Amino acid sequence: MSNEVTGKTLYLVGTPIGNLGDMTMRGLQVLRDVDTIAAEDTRHTGKLLHHFEIKTPQISYHQHNEQQRIPELIGQLQAGKSIALVTDAGMPGISDPGYLIVAACVAAGIRVIPIPGVTAVVTAVSASGLPSDRFVFEGFLPVKGQERRDRLEAVAGEARTLVFYESPHRLRQTLADFGATFGTERQIVIGRELTKLHEEFWRGNIGAAIEHYTHTEPQGEYAIVIAGAHVSHPTLSDEAIERALIELMLNDTSRSQASRIVAEQISQSRRYVYQLALAIDLDVARERD
Repeated sequence: MSNEVTGKTLYLVGTPIGNLGDMTMRGLQVLRDVDTIAAEDTRHTGKLLHHFEIKTPQISYHQHNEQQRIPELIGQLQAGKSIALVTDAGMPGISDPGYLIVAACVAAGIRVIPIPGVTAVVTAVSASGLPSDRFVFEGFLPVKGQERRDRLEAVAGEARTLVFYESPHRLRQTLADFGATFGTERQIVIGRELTKLHEEFWRGNIGAAIEHYTHTEPQGEYAIVIAGAHVSHPTLSDEAIERALIELMLNDTSRSQASRIVAEQISQSRRYVYQLALAIDLDVARERD
């Protein structure tokens, strides 16, 4: 893909979550070359632009004016303008209102090009030491108590690693809610001020985290990574596995796909399950069915 900025295009430009050195060369080029920068906070983005000597004009786009601003931005794009969307930190659309303008552009047939950059969620997971092959990003929890409890209860049995964002003034309450919903033994990694001067990772279990922050004043922005729930699966016999495979394959699921589905359901080696699948005579299975 060409790096040349084109009209009738919305660019989603990732910006640093702390360290300005994380700004990409491609991101800088786009910010210089577009007609307008739509920023969550023009003062905050202004500091970034000043640092890199970028003179592109800005327009505000945030959760309090998005409904009024979207038609205006869509109109500019349809008229041939190029616009870069930026958030205060990280990738636009991740835990901010950028998703709505992207959806509007897609609906209007306007091209959307992402210019990748750092995000706190991936930064935190990568350094957490917890399983990172599969994870669930929950962002900020609802403020209201019942909504918070409902959201946490919905993921309490989730086996994948969980990731949350939290502000300093709600951290203690959130940790208490984690303890009440997940139990106090679940492993947790709390990332603070990621990529900034006072970057810090605290590691332990939820109970110890509650104790730690009872005596330590929360400061800065937090990305919290929590181990998924331990899910135990009963050990199935080869005959039971074969029955599950036959049921899928008789419904036009391929051997490979059926093997993958069953292996994931029972936490068994896919190769082992596939060997069982290869030995199944479907014609015989149909006669028995």
